Amino acid sequence: MKNTKVKLVPMEKNDRKQFVLDNQRAFKYGAIEEFGRRDEHFEEEGEIISRKTIEDSMDADYAEIYRIVADGKIVGGVIISINLNTNYNELVLFFVNPEVHSHGIGYAAWREIEKLHPETEVWETCTPYFETRNIHFYINKCGFHAVEFFNIHHPNSHMPDGDPDGNQEGDGDDMMFRFEKVMK
Repeated sequence: MKNTKVKLVPMEKNDRKQFVLDNQRAFKYGAIEEFGRRDEHFEEEGEIISRKTIEDSMDADYAEIYRIVADGKIVGGVIISINLNTNYNELVLFFVNPEVHSHGIGYAAWREIEKLHPETEVWETCTPYFETRNIHFYINKCGFHAVEFFNIHHPNSHMPDGDPDGNQEGDGDDMMFRFEKVMK
């Protein structure tokens, strides 16, 4: 659908738990689609992304949290981090419920995110190497460019010590692509 209409609605406090669960469900869907149940990429029991990782993103300075709404129904969510000093902003977490994939909702939501912050000079985001659907979306739909690939030979120097997998900073186990979209 090319003319999908969505709204970004600020997350309400009483929706926090459901936001986390919806995010985990969407991320797990991608991992299971790629690897099946044999995947070893889970951060906590049965989850590809831990509750702590999501909640830390929600609680970070400058975080803006939105629900993606289409046809009056919640169909996803997004966390962005806005730096008004540099205008170098981050798409921290972005998910669309699996049952509405391929309906233009993600792209429509991305366009709304861009409208929220026209002052942005550069958007940044990351996605795991196995999320080919995300890689396609960011590069081919949204206009991002892959600028780094974090791995054992090129560790993510921004990963905090003691991440949920028990890895130490810079050990390269992330296997993540970093993308940028230059706006100005």
